[in-house]
Formats: sequence, structure tokens, C-alpha cells
Amino acid sequence: MTTEPKFIHLNVHSDYSMIDGLIKIKSIVKKAFLLGMPSIAITDFTNVCGLIQFYCNSHNMGIKPIVGTDFKVNNNILSNHCTKITILASNNIGYQNLILLISRAYKRGYGLNGPTIELDWLCELKEGLIILSGGRYGDVGRNLLLDNKLLVSKCLQFYKKYFTDNYYLELTRTGRPHEEIYLNKAIELSITENLPVVATNEVRFLNQEDFNAHEIRVAINSGYTISNPKLHSNYSNQQYMRSEDEMCDLFSEIPEALKNTVEIAKRCNVTLKLGKYYLPKFKTGNMNPENFLVFQSKLGLNKRLKFIFKDRIECSKKRIKYDHRLQLELNIINKMGFPSYFLIVMEFIKWAKNNNIPVGPGRGSGAGSLVAYALEITDIDPIRFNLLFERFLNPERVSMPDFDIDFCMEKRDKVIEHVAEIYGQEAVSQIITFGTMTAKAVIRDVGRVLEYPYGFIDKIAKLVPSDIGITLEKAFITEKSLINLYKTDEEVKMLIDTARKLEGVIRNVSKHAGGIVISPTKITDFAPIYCDENGCNTVTQFDKNDIEYIGLVKFDFLGLKTLTIINSTINMVNIRNKQQEKPLINIETISLKDEKSFKMLKKAETTAVFQLESRGMKDLIKRLQPDCFEDIIALLALFRPGPLQSRMVDNFINRKHGKETIYYPDIKWQHENLKPILESTYGIILYQEQVMQIAQVLSGYTLGKADILRRAMGKKDPEEMAKQRSVFKEGAELMGVNTKLAMKIFDLLEKFAGYGFNKSHSVAYALVSYQTLWLKSNYPAAFIAAAMTADIDNIEKIISLVEECYRMKIKILPPNINHSLYEFHVNQEGEILYGIGAIKGIGKLHIESILDTRCKEGSFSNFFDFCQRIDLRKINRRIIEKLIMSGALDCLCSNRALMMNSIDEAIKISNHNIKKKITGQFDMFEVLIKKPKQINMINKNHIFWSPQKQLDAEKETLGLYLTGHPMNAYLKEVAYYSNGINLSTIHSLDHRKTIVIVGIIINIKTMLTKTGHYIAICTLDDSYGRIEIIFYSEIFSKYKSFLKKDNIFIIKGKIKIDNFNDSIKMVAYEVMNIDQARKKHVTEVSILLKDEQFNNKLLNLIYELIESYCSGKIPINIYVNKNNILSKLKNKKKLFVSLNDNLITDLRLLIGNNQVELKFR
Repeated sequence: MTTEPKFIHLNVHSDYSMIDGLIKIKSIVKKAFLLGMPSIAITDFTNVCGLIQFYCNSHNMGIKPIVGTDFKVNNNILSNHCTKITILASNNIGYQNLILLISRAYKRGYGLNGPTIELDWLCELKEGLIILSGGRYGDVGRNLLLDNKLLVSKCLQFYKKYFTDNYYLELTRTGRPHEEIYLNKAIELSITENLPVVATNEVRFLNQEDFNAHEIRVAINSGYTISNPKLHSNYSNQQYMRSEDEMCDLFSEIPEALKNTVEIAKRCNVTLKLGKYYLPKFKTGNMNPENFLVFQSKLGLNKRLKFIFKDRIECSKKRIKYDHRLQLELNIINKMGFPSYFLIVMEFIKWAKNNNIPVGPGRGSGAGSLVAYALEITDIDPIRFNLLFERFLNPERVSMPDFDIDFCMEKRDKVIEHVAEIYGQEAVSQIITFGTMTAKAVIRDVGRVLEYPYGFIDKIAKLVPSDIGITLEKAFITEKSLINLYKTDEEVKMLIDTARKLEGVIRNVSKHAGGIVISPTKITDFAPIYCDENGCNTVTQFDKNDIEYIGLVKFDFLGLKTLTIINSTINMVNIRNKQQEKPLINIETISLKDEKSFKMLKKAETTAVFQLESRGMKDLIKRLQPDCFEDIIALLALFRPGPLQSRMVDNFINRKHGKETIYYPDIKWQHENLKPILESTYGIILYQEQVMQIAQVLSGYTLGKADILRRAMGKKDPEEMAKQRSVFKEGAELMGVNTKLAMKIFDLLEKFAGYGFNKSHSVAYALVSYQTLWLKSNYPAAFIAAAMTADIDNIEKIISLVEECYRMKIKILPPNINHSLYEFHVNQEGEILYGIGAIKGIGKLHIESILDTRCKEGSFSNFFDFCQRIDLRKINRRIIEKLIMSGALDCLCSNRALMMNSIDEAIKISNHNIKKKITGQFDMFEVLIKKPKQINMINKNHIFWSPQKQLDAEKETLGLYLTGHPMNAYLKEVAYYSNGINLSTIHSLDHRKTIVIVGIIINIKTMLTKTGHYIAICTLDDSYGRIEIIFYSEIFSKYKSFLKKDNIFIIKGKIKIDNFNDSIKMVAYEVMNIDQARKKHVTEVSILLKDEQFNNKLLNLIYELIESYCSGKIPINIYVNKNNILSKLKNKKKLFVSLNDNLITDLRLLIGNNQVELKFR
């Protein structure tokens, strides 16, 4: 006989309460089980995000889950003062009302206090709800402490009216201020007003020793440090998950408060219906969904076959196979009850295509469906590529089909808007996802809150590997230096121990990358919603897994940038083709055997080519030398950790090139029936579909059962694998296959199943890869311009694409206010014109305002004309400066310094003219008189920026040098220092020799090694190319004080070949900056004056400049060129200078770039 419990926790926060919750749901349920509690409530703040986990875990442990939520209430009785209550659902109606309250709190009640509910909403949605008063933070408790009897009475009148037997005064004893005062007054009130009381512990952490970790959690969420006076902590170390006995001791004199927790728990009985699917209705006219799907599929297949097979006789022969496959798939789909799902997906994809929204050819296993191909959901012919429907939808393992659809990144939201219009705004939502405190991040968060020095935190965080899915536990296994620090340094131990308690705790929420849910009715009939403070970015409170548990169907609308690039390229090309009366290109009809494309591919010139641009992939391409589309499919499957770490890749490459005999699949264990399955992969078991087909051929598996086998092999479940081994053996015997051979091949399947890749996905993405390759090889300028626009905010990506332009001899022009667009585009000469949108610090709306003026009124004639015509309410001084610095206004005036100095005057005149327009005092005669004067103003001062300053301005606004390179001014002396070596010739050098490279350091990245020392990896640019230079700890320690970005350095070292990606790096031994090198090597500075320059004014300027640097020992001589005869100017005294880069730069700016020379030893 089960003992009646004495206490049940009714107020518990999990880590889904991101303000103050620390406990993971599994831990709450496990602790309740260990404490012997038959029931428990989770009451997270304005959410039930963890409900499905809570519900399933509780039932698995034999515990009844109580559904509840903590709310802030905007209380009109208290002049809209915000108070707190806890609401529990007593039944399914109450649960539904709880969902509506939560959803309204976000959609209609979001304010300064976060999501809140109105007291009036409780009147409307009271059925099935039980109210806990909120203790001293509730409306009654707050006014009890204030001794405001009138307001206490008004509040109680409300609750007695609407929640007669469902309102409880909440009591706590957690050692917090005013708690006992409130408790005594609440008990007194309960007696006088005949109100029931209930005890809670407002649980926020699992064990008492977790209090400090909890306080840090609160501080992390608030953004404050632990000692910051602004951090108001309303918690005590008593708010842990107390046992029944501990709570009975606390409330021994108030037994009814304990008893009522049990009574409330008995009253709360919410049952969730899980595992049943609820699809929205699709309009099919007079047909049922099954027949309509058959009709649409056959119609679509006819259209596809006419396109594939132009010859009618060939089409009629081939279609037998297609018709048979189509009927098979339709039977399975209709039998499993999923026709509406396919029709829904068909509708929004066709709508997207009809509205010029690019859609990907397929993604994932869905590309294996012929019905999907017929309905234009995918553009992959599964029969041509030998893809399997059962890999997508298995009739022997019932689960929802799941199409992942790629849309153009820029227009994806339009498809979502369309779906919302079709099914109703309240029936469509995106899906929530949760970010957790990861191993590295939690160390940084905890360290910041505890106010450790940044360097200390950084040192520890960098000891944690950057591997995906790394945990502190795993880091302790692999990183000895981390273990040593933990054992020897108390502060490190404290930091890591605290971080461990917080690791994996939910940190924030965001929107799932592509998940969309469509409900047959309102979303809130199934799940509450969450949104931002503006009521926007609505998402379901259940994540992608939980949303399917409750029966709603998820559709993945993924934004793929590459589709945007393809679409933009085609648009650019077709605009020019139309103007030149050339045929327009259609990406769907391009040949998959284009020689130019495969020639580029074999050279691994695949920068910006989808999925093929990484260093490792380029290395694999060079080795494989792909020469057909099937090789690209294989490339995507091979370039993964499993195949790369095994010998699979080597075997594949060697077999392709005839260096290794092809077997099906192994030299010892072969079967002739496997050749058709493995021929395209040279006998290698590369795809998951091949595993399924081999099981079918050798052992008689249906493809549905073969898919179950494939899954079992992937999961490596010993019990399941023992069953499958037996089934495989029996099947092989029935098929007449030698048992020993069959089981050896089974062993091979088991080994390779872990490496196997989904061929359907590989084919679909290989097609996208090939399309980008084809565009790059046939229309390189347009393709690169489109790729730049797609990454217009990513300067590192743009830099790499600019370098690709230089390699491909594609000319790239600076931004031009009279010709550039927001995006990058190609002009009539085939040159790429820089997009104004890539200029840092200028928003899209500002640029559109300028372009709109240019479009309506024509090009700008000069700087003052520009300033007068633009809208100065939108375009301020800072934006004009950015345009000047970037070179975008060079077409208006070639002198950037003059324009910069004229901004104030130009704005002043523009504002004056605007004022005259407003007052009606502006006439055309005045304009005609003033305009020449305004133009002359810009030429009145003879000021210039040095070439370096001009380049620095470009670097600041564009992120790169576009009209020149800082190294150009140093080419002669660089050749001396480096003995003529530059990064264009470095590949041909003997890599064993020490060499010197001279260039500008554009990036410095420091790394902490496992031994606790810092090394640096610097990127050096010499205008011919870029190279990574490694400074090991001893060298880095020696030179780190003056290794700075954007400075020129002379670096001696040895070349190092990176065998993985065939790239060249350099290991540095010695470093000098340009001033040090000149002091060491320069013997004289020569100034060469032309005859017409030889005058006292210029000489005085030269002497004045030299005097600033006259403390050195390098002689400086002036020569005059008269009639091609060079004469040395005799000075009264010898001139000596201290060589400084500023001196040389200023002299060259004053006299001429090629008229100041350095002579070397």
C-alpha cells in the first residue's frame, strides 16, 4: 500500500526560466523520484518550453507532471503595478487557457517588465486554473506588507469572485527579508477570510551548494558582475529542492499548508495527446487528397518526361520504369496517410517558382522521391541517379516525411508570408531554438561575472579545444595542461567547478534556421508562442522535436545564399544577353558535361564554388581530378571526417586512376550482382543507398527493411545488430548466396555504414555545386560580382573574392557615385564595379536615398552639386566623409583632401539654398551665377593626401586597398631586402633555404599552445599575394612588442609546405621593420630635382622638412637634372638625417614619388 505523500513541490523553475532557473528538467524529475514524490510542478516564468520533456520524463519515472507557469500581472486594482502569481492547470481546459495566457503575455502584454498578463484576462480564461498568490511578491502579499487593507480587500474580492475554490495564499520560508512578517500576516488573513494556504519553496536550484552557481546564472542573464550594486538578488541559499521531511519541519505548525500541496496535486490532471499528426487541410476541389495527389503526380511526370526525352518513341520506352516507380510511391504515400503533406509542399514551391523565387533542386533524402520530382518539389530525377524512395519514406517505419527546402536567402520570407496568407497568420509560425552555455563560453561568462582578469579567463578558455560538441569533461580527458592548472591553481579550480554546474544550461532563445510549422487551426490550440518585445519574430515555445511530439508538422524553409548568387548571376548575364540579342541562359538546361567547367574544376580553381572552395576540398579535387558529374557527387560524400580518416578516399582515388584494381567490393569477398550497385564508385561502398541495395540483392531485404538495417548499422546497437545478422544470413541462404561470403560482405557493410553518406543529398547539392562551377567558368565576372554582393557585409569574404578577380584577370573598379549600384555589378566592358553597399558605415537606406536622387535627376556633376541634391536629413557629414574616403566621389573631384575640407562649406550652401526654396526666394538666375563660384571653391586650396593616406582611407572604409597598394612605394628597396623574391615566385624556390619576404602585416592571430606558451600566425601581403607566417613562442616573445597590423616588415625565415592543403607557410626567424632595415642598409638619400623645380621656394621647403630629421647619420644629397645631366647641389654644410618612413613619404609627396631614391650598401 502506497503511503500518502505529505508535501509536493508546486513552484519549481527549470533552466528554461532564463532569468533565474538553473536545473535541467531531467534532474528535476530524477530528484523528485529519489525524494519519493509522486508528483511535481514546473512553473517556469511565462513559458512552458520544457513541458514535453517534463511530461515524457515524468511519465517514464512514474511521476505525475503538474503544468504551471509563473506570471507577472499588470494589476489594474493596484494602478497597473506589476505583481507576481503562479498559475497551475487542473485539467486540459486549464492547460489550453494557460497556453492562451502565455501567448497573450508575449503578443499583447510585452512592456518594460517583460511579458505580462492583464488581470482582466484571468476573468475570461479562469476555467481549469488554480492560482497561487505569489507570496510577498503577489498583489495581496505586497499590500499586506504595506498594511494597505483596502487594496488587500479589493484584490481578494476579485479572486473570490472568479476563483472561488481555486485561490491559495502562498507561503514560503527561505530566509529572505520580510518573509516571516508576510507569513504571519498571510496566516491571519487566511483565518479571517477563510482562505486556504499552500507551502512552496520557490525552487531555483537543485542542491543547497548550488546557490553560488545560481547567483552567477542570475548575474550572467542580467549582464552585471557579481559585486555590481545594480545586481538585485532576491534569492537565498534555501531555495533548493528540499525533501518532504525538510518541508514538514519548516511548516510543522502550519500542516494545512503542506496538506494543500497534495490536494492541489491530486486536482491537477493534464493529459497531452502525443504522437498523432495534425496536418492542415489542402483544398482539392471535388477530389479527395489521395486522388488529387495521383492526378497531379501523373500530370507532372508527363511534363518531366517530355522535357527529358525529346524523342517520343524513346519517351514511351523509358516511361514504363517511371510509371511503375510512380505508382509504387503513390501507393505508399496514400497508405501512410501523407498525400496532403506532399500537396502542401508542392503548392508553396510552385508558388515560389512562379514568383521568381529561386528554389533549390532538393536537399536530403527527399530528392529520392519520383513523386516529389513529378510535383516539382525537387529537380532531381531519382531514376537517373539510382536514388531510393524508401530512404526518404519507409513504409515499414512510420514517421512523417520531412522535406528540407532551400530558398533564395533574400526571398525566403516571401514564401513564409505566402504560406501565412494561405493558411492564416495565426496558423503559421516559426520554431524556437535554444542556445546553451557551451564549454568555452561558460568559462568566459563565469570568469567575467566573478571579475577575473581578462587574460586569466582567456588563457583558460583557450585551453578548451574548439571541437564541435566539446564539453569540459571531454576537455579534461584530452588537455593535460588544463588538468595541471586545475590541480595546481585554486582560482582555476573554482572557475572550472562553477562553470561545470552551468555548462549546458539554457542561455538564450532564437529562431530555428528554417523550421516552419503549419497548424490545421490556430497555433495556440497546440502550443504557446514566444515573440520579441515588439510582438514580432513569433516562434512556437516548443522546439522542432517537441512540436512534432504534439502532432504539428514541421516544414524546413532554409535560406541558401548560393541560390541568391546563381539567380543574381543569371539576371546580370541575361540583361546583357538581351541587349546584345544573344540567347538567354536557363540554369536548368545547362549541359552536365561542360569541358570548360571540368577544366577549371581539375585545377581546383573553385573559390566561391558551392561546397568546393575550402582548402581541404581543393586538395581532394587535385588528387581526384574529377571529370564527370558523378565524380562531383562522390566528392561531396568523400569530404567528411569518416572517409578522410579511413583509407576510403585513397582507395577511391587510386581505383579511379587505375592504380588499384577495382573489386566489388573487396579482393577476397566479391559477388557479381554487386557490380551494378558499386560501379559508379569504383567498388567502394560510399552511399547509404548502396548499403540498402546490397542487402536487397544478397539477402532479399525489402528496401524498407534495408533502411532499418542501415539505421541499425549507423547506431551500432549490439542487440539490434545481432538480430539483423541472423536475418541477413537466413535471407542470403534463401537467395542461394554462399553464407560465408554473405556474412563477410555483411561485415564490410557494417564497417562502411558508419561512413556512408545520403546519396540523394549528395546528388542535389552536387547539382548546385556544378551550376556555380558552370557560371564561374562561363561568366566569371558576373558570378564573382554576385558572390561579392551575397557577402556584402563580410569583408574577409570580399577580400578573398577580390584576390580571385586578380588571379582571373578580372578588372575591379572602385565605387563610383555616378555608376555604382548598391550591389556589385558588371559593366559593358566586363569589369566589376564595386558596390556602394560594401562601404563600411553607410546603411542601405542612405545609399538608396542617393541612388534614388541620381535615378530621378541624373548624374552628379561635381562635389557641390552632389551635396546640394542629396537629402541632408538622411545623409550626414559622416556618410559624405565615408564616400570621399572610399573613392566613390573621385568622379566628381580627383582630390579627396579638397573634398574633405569643403564638406562644411558645401553643406552650408546646400542648407542655405534649401531655406531659400522654402521661403520662395530662390530663382534660376541666382543658381546660374553661383554654380561656377561653387565649383571654383573646391580648387582654391592646393592640398593633397599622400598616396599612403589615400590607401589608408580606402582600407578603413572598404576593408582593402583598391586603387593601389602600400607596397607599391617600396618596390625598389623591397627588391634589395628580399633579393628579388616575392610571393608570386615563392613556389619555385628551394624550400630548404632561408629566404627574406617583405610585406605588410594585415592580420595577427595569437594562440595559446598546450604547453602554455603563445605563438602568433600573421598574414603578410606583399601586393603579389598573401602568406601565413608562423612565429613560434621564442621568436614571438622576442618581437611581439612591435609586431603591429598595417606595418611593413622584413621577415627572414624558412618555407613550410602544408601537406594537407598544399599551401605554403613561412616560419619566421628574424624580423625588422622598415625603419630598422633602412638604418642597416641605406647609405644615402638622393633627391633628384627637375630643372623647372630648381628654385629657392622648393629648396627652402626641402631644407625645412629635412631639419626635422637631422639628428641621424645618413647623408642626404640633392641633384639637379639639367639637359639630362645630373649635377650634385653643393650645400654649405653636409646634411645628415635619421631615416624615418615619414621623411621619405613627405619628401616624395613634396617633390615626386620617383624623385627620392635610397642607395644601399
